[in-house]
Amino acid sequence: MIPISLASVVMAVVGGAVLLRIVLSFKTLVHCLGRWWRWVEERTQAYQNFEIPRYSDCGQENPLYRRAAAYVAALPSLEDAAAANLFSSGRKPNDFFLLLGPGHSATDSFLGARVSWTNAPCAGGVPRLVLRLRRQDRTRVLRPYLQHVESVADDLELRRREVRLFTSSVGAGDGGGPRWRSVLFTHPATLDTVAMDPELKARIRADLESFLKGRAYYHRLGRVWRRSYLLHGRPGTGKSTFVAAMAKVLGYDIYDVDLSRVSAGGDDLKALLLSTTPRSVILVEDLDRHLKGKGVGEEGESQLTRILNFMDGIFSCCGEERVMVFTMSSDGGGMEGVEPAVLRPGRLDVHIHFPLCDFTAFKTLASSYLGLKDHKLYPQVEEGFHSGARISPAEVGEIMMANRGSPNRALKSVISALQQASSNAGRNPSESGSGRRWEDPAAGSGGGGLGFGKESIKEFKKLYGMIKMKSGSKKEDATPAASAASATPDKLDKDHPH
Repeated sequence: MIPISLASVVMAVVGGAVLLRIVLSFKTLVHCLGRWWRWVEERTQAYQNFEIPRYSDCGQENPLYRRAAAYVAALPSLEDAAAANLFSSGRKPNDFFLLLGPGHSATDSFLGARVSWTNAPCAGGVPRLVLRLRRQDRTRVLRPYLQHVESVADDLELRRREVRLFTSSVGAGDGGGPRWRSVLFTHPATLDTVAMDPELKARIRADLESFLKGRAYYHRLGRVWRRSYLLHGRPGTGKSTFVAAMAKVLGYDIYDVDLSRVSAGGDDLKALLLSTTPRSVILVEDLDRHLKGKGVGEEGESQLTRILNFMDGIFSCCGEERVMVFTMSSDGGGMEGVEPAVLRPGRLDVHIHFPLCDFTAFKTLASSYLGLKDHKLYPQVEEGFHSGARISPAEVGEIMMANRGSPNRALKSVISALQQASSNAGRNPSESGSGRRWEDPAAGSGGGGLGFGKESIKEFKKLYGMIKMKSGSKKEDATPAASAASATPDKLDKDHPH
């Protein structure tokens, strides 16, 4: 029995090896047939080559070469090329990429047509790429394909480029204009880590992505490719962090425009705007504080007029693909007292309110800072928020950072902060931590900060009538006077309806 069993095993192994050989031979045969078919096709079809040099005859760099090289480096077929150069970006670990080796080719397809890219040997020391496609596909494919290459390369560049933060220096640059200094912007904030209502966050992300792809749409409408946002809310509610997250989504540099220098006679607003580059976020913080300025420029224009012209004047149209972001940090988180001309669409397209922290935002912060998805103390925290107490996201984040080693202690500290905020709001309702001015609809207009409601007016009138009765004469007509005094509050109440 044993020899028969060994013989069966040997036969099975031999049969498997033969079958594997046949399969591999079949794959090899298919590969050889494919190469032979392509060789025949190349000899029988008329092809046309388009060279894309890196530099022009006058030494200027060809933007199409840079985009085409970035596109070819991202082709999946590059991994199957006969030779490719392997590089590391050096910006982050395990960030490797391939570049086509000299004299070798990579294939691509577009609209059913097969095209190839070749890294041709330098002619006269100038690197060049060669695009090859069938002559019969040239009219149908060439121009749309090049537009596709540029679009994909721009998206790749936006994802890979390093965002920089520009600030205006005190001195003037070359030619007397303003001078910008920049540093690498390494803020780690992303839209995923921002504590915000998920539905609102999704709408903002969709709006930003739609803007990135909207060049043709804006041009068809005859509008400048630009969008403006107003971020308003109390200090510590995450407006600056949100700006950093916006820049990361867009891949745009940030230009921090300091209006205080302009109001103090520094750099001119128009010159500052003209010296910025496309694909940038123009940031103006504390707009409401600057709008209160009463300064007058050299030509007699007011501070408000100069800011309005900066926001949507003719000079703001000199440059496209810009996002302008303005922040307001009013105590109430609202926009009371701001000129309607400032808030109109065109100057400020999207208004985003940043309230103080609620329970939904708290859970997002707890997940980011403490790694918590749920906790036994969450019901107490939720009860604190439902009682009307509010604290800023910055305060919550600081509590969690200070107690990141003990989630229990962190949550108990948040509960204590909410209790303190609730007691402070009870003593001073006008400074409740909600970020808004809450009013009971039943209290009408009298339920505001000073607390003079309908009942307060009645008590005041009654007291006034009693004083008048005691200080008046002791004649018999004192009773009618008291009756008139007691009737006065009702009349005043009618004059101050709710």
